[in-house]
Amino acid sequence: MKADSLKKILIVDDEPIITEELSEYFADHGYQCLCCHEHDTAISMYRKHKDISIVLSDFHMPGKDGLVLLKSLLEMSRHSARPLKTILFTGQSEKEDIINALRCGISDYHAKPLDMEELLTSVEKLNSELSQESGSQQIEQITAKLNHLSKCMDELREDISQLNNNDNPIPDKNQAHENEQASELLEKLSPRQQAVARLIGKGMTNYQIAVALGLSENTIKLYVSQILRLTNMKNRTQIALTLANQ
Repeated sequence: MKADSLKKILIVDDEPIITEELSEYFADHGYQCLCCHEHDTAISMYRKHKDISIVLSDFHMPGKDGLVLLKSLLEMSRHSARPLKTILFTGQSEKEDIINALRCGISDYHAKPLDMEELLTSVEKLNSELSQESGSQQIEQITAKLNHLSKCMDELREDISQLNNNDNPIPDKNQAHENEQASELLEKLSPRQQAVARLIGKGMTNYQIAVALGLSENTIKLYVSQILRLTNMKNRTQIALTLANQ
């Protein structure tokens, strides 16, 4: 395991000779170690050193025991979102104490006298789990950012679509009905009659239509009569209203 992937270890035992021995042993295997001998100092060191992510503690110590310590540290890690793995050393502990420790979230336990190789294997296993969890957490963070970005893009597309709809409003039902009436009227007419009818819809007089189409005014009057007859319109005003938007 590479040194740059290793985590800092806090070792807690009321016997200095044990903390010294463990510290030297883990240092020889590339780990950084901090040591202390009681509950309050361990809490203070964990708060100060943000890179502590593995804690080894003896169960039986003067004052608050190791289980109380590790439970407190685990609670702190949850509140601060700091990864933490814990190992409890047991000497004369009862089986119920060990079961209770595991139920409280302790990662592993080892009986005294300690087997150093077994303890190293346990620490390396926990360190590997920490690395995997860190990678998974990074993936989750990236996924969350991508999901947030995707949501923002969807909202942006909706805003753009709304702006386009505002610029090009969809005709309402009345407008659609008027367009349908105009289409039906024009379908009854010849192309020349349609041209005359469209100009009537623009409010042009017979004279103006005649000039626009290059025809005589009398011819336009004839076309108007034909249009009224074919469309069953009563007068040119009705034609004008029907084709006003064409």
